[in-house]
Amino acid sequence: MGKSSLFKAMTLVDVAIAEYPFTTIEANKGIGYVRVEDPGYEFGVASNPRYGFLKGKYRFVPIEIIDVPGLVPGAHEGRGLGNKFLDNLRQADALILVIDASGSTNEEGEFIGYGNYDPSKDIDFLIRELDMWIYSILERNWNKSVRLDVQKIKPKETILHEILSGLKISEKDIKCSLIELGLEDKSMQNWSNDDKKRFASMVREVSKKIAIAANKADLPSAKENIEMLKKKYKEMLIVPTSAVAEIALRKADKNGIIEYIPGEGHFKIIDDSKLNEKQKEGLKYIEEKVLKVYGNTGVQNILDKVVFDVLKYIAVFPAGVNKLADKEGRVLPDCFLLPTGSTALDFARAIHEDFAKNFIKVIDARTKRAHGKDYILKHRDVLEVIFGR
Repeated sequence: MGKSSLFKAMTLVDVAIAEYPFTTIEANKGIGYVRVEDPGYEFGVASNPRYGFLKGKYRFVPIEIIDVPGLVPGAHEGRGLGNKFLDNLRQADALILVIDASGSTNEEGEFIGYGNYDPSKDIDFLIRELDMWIYSILERNWNKSVRLDVQKIKPKETILHEILSGLKISEKDIKCSLIELGLEDKSMQNWSNDDKKRFASMVREVSKKIAIAANKADLPSAKENIEMLKKKYKEMLIVPTSAVAEIALRKADKNGIIEYIPGEGHFKIIDDSKLNEKQKEGLKYIEEKVLKVYGNTGVQNILDKVVFDVLKYIAVFPAGVNKLADKEGRVLPDCFLLPTGSTALDFARAIHEDFAKNFIKVIDARTKRAHGKDYILKHRDVLEVIFGR
């Protein structure tokens, strides 16, 4: 399926990559990056990020990525490495499911020839495993939860939140799910088995966002399968990816053979004489079969879309109105990723708790306008926090 290859393409961390099923035994952790247009260009300065890096006009902001053991059907019952997979999902904000878009790998991870497997089966069984995992947690705690609900000791959403608190599911997500399903006022002792399964599915849908990396997009049968998947799963983010193409381009860029900015649909050969025939053929293949067909390798694209479109985060930069550098002389050194709807006070707290405790106002470095603690942050805001001592 290329899961470990995609992880390597996102992070350039060396992990085991092999043409046999479920190479990943233990979770691999690494740092990937999302792209934000760096505001330094607007101010006529060159930024010096403390974390991440600049390339072209983009600031690449770090995020944590975990490559977890693959799932097989029955994982929620402990089959395969399912328990390890599900444990690693507990604190995830979003899930990227890597599938073999060429339809050459079955659900057991075995190669069966291009076009001989329907990749939508992988999506369906992942969703089922996640739903059944949440359902099984509910079942184990159900009798105690019913007693609390019947005795009206706590609100229903609080009871369910305590059961599911280890899964990074908020009480707000639980309440929204109850309302959507019409279960808010239905006593838990009267919930049917179907009610519990519907609730597990709904709370998974609102709290564990899933995106699909349709990997091996350059191989036979992939383009047709990707079109089929986009029609079948209209509400889901599906991004064609080629991990091997991204790895090749990043390595060639690192070695000074080409100039390549992750996420772009083109690259520039620096010195043609440094390329041997195999390398030339490889770059031509990537250009013809990946970049011209899909616009980019999809690897950077899926990270950007998951963070900014699916999770709806925004990037905010702290900086002085009159001085864009910190006390060590670093220009626009930091960038914070915050949920949409975050306020100036949230931003101050993200920088330091003391900033929030003694908050006075923020000043927009572009417009010089002052805003109070309830100001709703905008993507790519550059703000100075004014606080008391």
